[in-house]
Amino acid sequence: MSARTETHAFVGAAGRIDCAIDWPAGTPRGWALVLHPHPLQGGARENKVVTTLSRACVQHGLAAVRPNFRGVGLSEGTFDKSVGETQDMLAVVAQMRELHPELAQAPWVLAGFSFGTAVAAQTYAALADQGDTVLPSALMLMGPAVNRFQSHEVQVPDDTLMVHGEEDEVVPLSEAMDWARPRSIPVVVVPGASHFFHGKLLVLRQLVQARLKVALD
Repeated sequence: MSARTETHAFVGAAGRIDCAIDWPAGTPRGWALVLHPHPLQGGARENKVVTTLSRACVQHGLAAVRPNFRGVGLSEGTFDKSVGETQDMLAVVAQMRELHPELAQAPWVLAGFSFGTAVAAQTYAALADQGDTVLPSALMLMGPAVNRFQSHEVQVPDDTLMVHGEEDEVVPLSEAMDWARPRSIPVVVVPGASHFFHGKLLVLRQLVQARLKVALD
């Protein structure tokens, strides 16, 4: 998956944010923040969709940060319906830049799966609202469930990559379309795919690689 994977504890309002960082073989050209599905339904940074996204980022020369949300693994705190989790990810972004100043001005991408899409979208919107000068070069939402967990209305970039399974049994395709429609964001539908993209992870990976190529090359 990467040349090496290390763990690092960032600090949020609820305490430790336990993260894995997957490093590329050479000098990283940037980094990625990849967010996992619902913590109360078994979501964790080892989720196969999350590791697929991370692998694609690493192969594109990015260092991929995979946090565990509150209450998962060694991360402290309890589930906060995306509110506290968003604040935690803003802390991760700031601390990642401090820990690795060589990446502070480098391109980076923000990706999420299922519940993680709500946190990713809100993190992007918060950074934009704060006037952050290095916004993500790409926002990627897989099996998006933003509408279920967003704490406030958010604006995301027009070129956001949204990928949804045709036969998603957790978040119906119609729900993703309802969220995308007023924002005029195209939705890439993977035929026959379930919520967890069983048997379709290669397709998902190729879609992410294509988006990264456009965003970073």
